[in-house]
Amino acid sequence: MKVAEIRRYPVKSLLGETVSAADVGERGITGDRLWAVRDPDGKFGSGKDTRRFRRMPGLFALRAHTARQAPIVELPDGRRFAADDPDGHRAVSELLTRTVTLTPEDAVPHHDEGPVSLITTAALRRLTELAGAETNGREIDPLRFRANLLIDLPGTGFPEEDWPGGLLRIGPQLVLRPVRKLTRCVMIDMAQDGAARRNDLLKTLARHHSLTFGVFATVEQPGRVTLGDTCSWEKT
Repeated sequence: MKVAEIRRYPVKSLLGETVSAADVGERGITGDRLWAVRDPDGKFGSGKDTRRFRRMPGLFALRAHTARQAPIVELPDGRRFAADDPDGHRAVSELLTRTVTLTPEDAVPHHDEGPVSLITTAALRRLTELAGAETNGREIDPLRFRANLLIDLPGTGFPEEDWPGGLLRIGPQLVLRPVRKLTRCVMIDMAQDGAARRNDLLKTLARHHSLTFGVFATVEQPGRVTLGDTCSWEKT
């Protein structure tokens, strides 16, 4: 098996970027979800409402790019602002029709569950099979799951769910410790980054797979991940 995609999201719940390589430290991929959109109540923008997060329609109209000091946020009209630029805060607030600021992570990580999220091509094929006729022949774009790493595996099924309790070695340095399955929400069906809106994926996971897809992992040994890196799993 090997690394097929690497994705980074400099601002949580905004569109992100696909990269050919990235450094991975204890917190995860460098710069991933390090910033977030925050409202005056202190809740962070998301596709769902929870104790920490607030659903903010329109976030997927914005894209974030990695930059040295602060991410660059790109609006639909092509304007770009640094995430720490008050003019950008006003422009994003106008787009979302609510007052927000962009803020860096503080004591609590912006990650939903863990530092590094992973999905596999085998699981995507299995989800396509489970969705059946409802897919209308459409492939399921891995970007819907906003995972950091897509691991290419032959066959079909959910092999990554056997990884917790072991170590995943990626390339010459990086070692991850898969922890548990990831619970999914309405965001996987939302239109994003060229992928049209759907209404079947969350229902399919609820019906057949306890609303889970993919796993998250902690970082056992920091290192660099590169597209095409060979991966191996070992039980500990």
